[in-house]
Amino acid sequence: MVLHSRMDDPHLKSQQTAFVASYLEVLTLVERLHRLLLDVIKDEFERVGVLEINPVQALLLFNVGDNEVTAGELKSRGYYQGSNVSYNLKKLVQMGYMHHQRCEIDRRSVRVRLTEKGREIRNIVGELFDNHSAGLIGRGALDLEGLDTINTSLRRVERYWSDQIRYIY
Repeated sequence: MVLHSRMDDPHLKSQQTAFVASYLEVLTLVERLHRLLLDVIKDEFERVGVLEINPVQALLLFNVGDNEVTAGELKSRGYYQGSNVSYNLKKLVQMGYMHHQRCEIDRRSVRVRLTEKGREIRNIVGELFDNHSAGLIGRGALDLEGLDTINTSLRRVERYWSDQIRYIY
């Protein structure tokens, strides 16, 4: 009897090739969806006449919500890759969308929270997302179960990637 490795099996090789192709498609879709989200927010802001902030800044405001956070906390959440969080926070403070205050415990750290003007932007983005949710359901594009499946799968990829970074050394 001749023993051979499992990867010499043509069926397993074709499954691996198909998996890699699907994985690469998911990566492309995630990247494209993020860019499209920024474009959708930009278009909505043009429609309602909000022109002084960009989509990344709008997402920052939306994700801060009613919380008081540090720049480090926002960076660690990882929502703003490819953008300078400190720069955007500074601009949002200068334009009156956020308050900032030195942390009492660690004077090196600055805590930020939304102003009324910032909450207005958060509400615009929130309404946009509410409308998208209703549209997806109304058109039958997605339901709660479908979104749960997507979220579960993406969390698994996130956990896998985090483990890869954590255990690289």
